[in-house]
Amino acid sequence: MARIVIFANGVLTQPDRLRAQLRPADRIFCADGGTRHALALGLTPEVIIGDLDSLEPELVAELETSGVAIQRHPVDKDQTDLELALELAVAGQPDEILLVTALGGRLDQMLANMLLLTRPGYASVKLTLADGPQWATLLRSHQAEIITGQPGDTLSLIPLTPIVTQVTLSGVKWPLEQATLSLGSTWSISNELAGQSANVRIGEGLVLVVRLEHPKE
Repeated sequence: MARIVIFANGVLTQPDRLRAQLRPADRIFCADGGTRHALALGLTPEVIIGDLDSLEPELVAELETSGVAIQRHPVDKDQTDLELALELAVAGQPDEILLVTALGGRLDQMLANMLLLTRPGYASVKLTLADGPQWATLLRSHQAEIITGQPGDTLSLIPLTPIVTQVTLSGVKWPLEQATLSLGSTWSISNELAGQSANVRIGEGLVLVVRLEHPKE
């Protein structure tokens, strides 16, 4: 399955865990300062996108000389570097886009990074996010997902539209059957995997599925 991994300019948490989640065939895109995180993991980006205000010109020139594609954008622009990187990745028509190092730091940027997943123009691609022991994916209307993990892992459903209808969730401590979730409600937060997988399916709406790995004893 073709996958593009986008490194954002957030915080790199648990680099060894992230390294283990990467695949040899992954294409590596970097949104400006996310380049530092990729390099810290020993990865060479395929392309760097953004206004490049977070990278030294000498580093950019060195990477460009080594064959890394550079897509420069003006500092005064209407999109964040991550949005520009996402648009480029979606245009490549991968099966999945994995966002990493997208959390931490400024609250406004962190929330904007999460809500970027909801853009209608990205509906053709599976969008997931990984951050240390946390994993998230967006489900759109009439989609389903199998969530794998370990018994005791926390599983939360966060509605991102006024309502999410026909929510069915199995394989968890508190199952749901044809439930309706409402924006702003915490009803579907902090469920738990009963085994090594759970199944979620929704009707109309958008929901963010978040799994938090239970600490190993």
